[in-house]
Amino acid sequence: MNDKIQVGIIGGAGYTGGELLRLLINHPFVNVSFVQSNSQAGKPVWTIHTDLLGDTDLEFSAPADADDELDLDVIFLCSGHGASHTFMAEHDISDDVAVIDLSADFRDEHDDFVYGLPELNRDRIAEATRIANPGCFATSIQLALLPLAKAGLLQGDVHVSAITGSTGAGQALVPTTGFTWRNNNVSIYKAFTHQHLAEIRQSLTQLDPDFGKAINFVPYRGDYTRGIMANVYTAFAGTIDEAKDLYQRYYEEHPFTHLSHTPIDLKQVVNTNKCLLHLEVHDGQLLITSIIDNLTKGASGQAVQNMNLLFGLPEETGLRLKAVAF
Repeated sequence: MNDKIQVGIIGGAGYTGGELLRLLINHPFVNVSFVQSNSQAGKPVWTIHTDLLGDTDLEFSAPADADDELDLDVIFLCSGHGASHTFMAEHDISDDVAVIDLSADFRDEHDDFVYGLPELNRDRIAEATRIANPGCFATSIQLALLPLAKAGLLQGDVHVSAITGSTGAGQALVPTTGFTWRNNNVSIYKAFTHQHLAEIRQSLTQLDPDFGKAINFVPYRGDYTRGIMANVYTAFAGTIDEAKDLYQRYYEEHPFTHLSHTPIDLKQVVNTNKCLLHLEVHDGQLLITSIIDNLTKGASGQAVQNMNLLFGLPEETGLRLKAVAF
């Protein structure tokens, strides 16, 4: 494309805003017009996201400044949950301006938002102007289950044990995110009640309207910064070869989700937009291990992937990222 996509970011001082900036300032078809922050207005972006020193001269805009700069192609909403509703209510944004919301505010698809999981809704995303980016745990767990739902093979309860890094809790310091508490520590939180369960069920029933089984989800806080590993198991009557064939066929045209025939670990995906899956069959149970980076495929990378779809670009554009690996 000849003209660059003009982008504005609302709430750019947090983890998802910073990760989005890192991706967009290196995207070949994007110009970041402004980055708004309630708390950091007037400061150079690199004073908060210190790794961007030398990469950008952008300064954080105040909310009033951002309001004058809404002549854009796309707005990313990176503020906390609830703030996106407020922003949309207070601003008359033209349908010609795409909105990609990284909060939970519109994931139930009200107000004409489309749920932005490309492996589920790629065609709908490409035609939309309002995108609700999925949650990080939800992304990892759904990618483990979509092929089974599509085939009508979710016949039993679903059991999930998943662990996430500290960046999944956001940048505000509370006791369970501080280093001294997390170091050499693991804990459970929101067992069976996590907020991402609603969007997971929404997607599974989209593919299989008859799905009504329990989703038993136990989330863990991990002693590291980035990445999610979800171990998901459910009843399965087939063989491992049948399971692998099912997953390979479902994801063969999706560039970021890959089936591994050997066991997987988080360093393979940290700092990438990939999801890696590994399958095992044990005594009538299919175990699916799913790994993603919670800040890229689980948040900002997936948001850029959705932007690429909206503007007719290959999904991988600006997202060919090197894993940490070692």
